[in-house]
Amino acid sequence: MRRLVVDEAGEGQRLDNFLLRLLKGVPKTHVYRVIRSGEVRVNKGRAAADTRLAIGDEVRVPPVRVAEKPADAPTAPPREFPILFEDEHLLAIAKPAGVAVHGGSGVSFGVIEQLRQARPAAKFLELVHRLDRETSGILLLAKKRSALVALQDQFRQRQGDKVIGKTYAALVIGTWPARLKVIDVALHKTLDARGERHVLPVAVDHPEGKRSISLVQVVQVFQGFTLLDVTIKTGRTHQIRVHLAGEGHPIAGDDKYGDFALNKALQKTGLGRMFLHAARLGLPHPLTNAPLELGSPLPAELRGFTEKLDRNETRTYGQTF
Repeated sequence: MRRLVVDEAGEGQRLDNFLLRLLKGVPKTHVYRVIRSGEVRVNKGRAAADTRLAIGDEVRVPPVRVAEKPADAPTAPPREFPILFEDEHLLAIAKPAGVAVHGGSGVSFGVIEQLRQARPAAKFLELVHRLDRETSGILLLAKKRSALVALQDQFRQRQGDKVIGKTYAALVIGTWPARLKVIDVALHKTLDARGERHVLPVAVDHPEGKRSISLVQVVQVFQGFTLLDVTIKTGRTHQIRVHLAGEGHPIAGDDKYGDFALNKALQKTGLGRMFLHAARLGLPHPLTNAPLELGSPLPAELRGFTEKLDRNETRTYGQTF
């Protein structure tokens, strides 16, 4: 039997999430079973899965068998990433393409595991949101539980005084119609024939569709391509990729929703990845509520590719990168 005292890292966390993080390797069904049975106690009393913990709470955890990590399992190497902003509450980094944000689904480790190895003294470090593995750009991490809760609430709400603005740079195939500035198409997350996650545009009345809104602005028109600013008002899985492809202009290099034959040709001309980059992020600071504006310039490989393209027009729209 273990008795744990909740510290700052666990403050405000739900009991079930606290235990799932503590008991890695234990099936979720077993964790919820011991909570329902009353074997887990908070301050000597029974507690529900959604009980919020406070600093100083005592959590009694019954003995459970945790799956042992294989001896040959790879350990995440310590790695720091370019820092865009950091204080005692928040860390913003520039994530490179090709690096997952966390381990799982065939990936041994990602950004969060590498950062924890690089910062062993950090009491708390958690992802605030996620980016696709092949997407580069701004990634937020919380250094305190209170910051994590506040920021995740902001990401969920995206309205009122705490508006989060996330803008991506995307190079799409073809000439984007400048009049098309708003995409309001519901999305449905499913599994394809190979068991891989796939997102489909669906009718607004689809029972499992979720409303998704992207604002699109033309930045630069090239011969056969258009560079866009895409600001998302909702944060659905693969939202930008599916929205743009659904309009007949997939992102260059997108191996899931894109033009596969063209992607192969683009690899030979220097584009070896998907051209999607989280370029700007505006949000209130989780503690002070002061506006925080973050920016990440295009990586060299993307900037270099655009420099090879022939421009159709010299006039630009919006903010260039």
